[in-house]
Amino acid sequence: MERVVIETGENPTAAVIWLHGLGADGHDFEPIIPELGVDQIDPIRFIFPHAPTRPVTINNGMVMRAWYDILEVSIDRRIDETGIHQSAALIEELIAEQRALGIPDQRLILAGFSQGGAMAYHVGLAQDPPIGGILVLSAYLPIADSLLKGAGKGACSTPLLCCHGQWDPVVPLALGETSARQVEQAGWPLEWKTYPTEHSLHPDEVNDIGQWLRERLS
Repeated sequence: MERVVIETGENPTAAVIWLHGLGADGHDFEPIIPELGVDQIDPIRFIFPHAPTRPVTINNGMVMRAWYDILEVSIDRRIDETGIHQSAALIEELIAEQRALGIPDQRLILAGFSQGGAMAYHVGLAQDPPIGGILVLSAYLPIADSLLKGAGKGACSTPLLCCHGQWDPVVPLALGETSARQVEQAGWPLEWKTYPTEHSLHPDEVNDIGQWLRERLS
């Protein structure tokens, strides 16, 4: 799978797989690494994969990088489950690669923004054995069944940080909050934070993400 890989030092002992949003690519979050304050901890391998290209219905069928199709404006209504499962298989391969390279499960983080955050929920919650953390940014739980896959397998030990802009016009705050509460009520340790921004990252949010990663991976 095409990806951007950046290592903060030699022989990384941890990996962060970070999934971009609709229409972006793996370079989108590459510039965030120096802002996370992780240079003082053991080396991390950041993997920023490029989503497959596909026609996106709400964008008049325009072909762009997308983890799955968006079928209508109300993104929580009709879901492209086929596309989600196809992309999930690709992300599972990335996780398996990192495990094969010697990264322990508890030092594996799955992160994502918007559509990528939806995929982080879907894939991360179902991991068995559980991974070290799931970072969900401006996103929602696309298929509630993924909760059932992870529940009872020990995956409920995976901590989540879910961040959302208070004025998000793309993924409404209420949808993000409902998804987070659904996951929390199913048994996962989840931290929910909001910021005075739209569908983007706030500087305070970047600081919180860095702190959360350092806590997980120090």
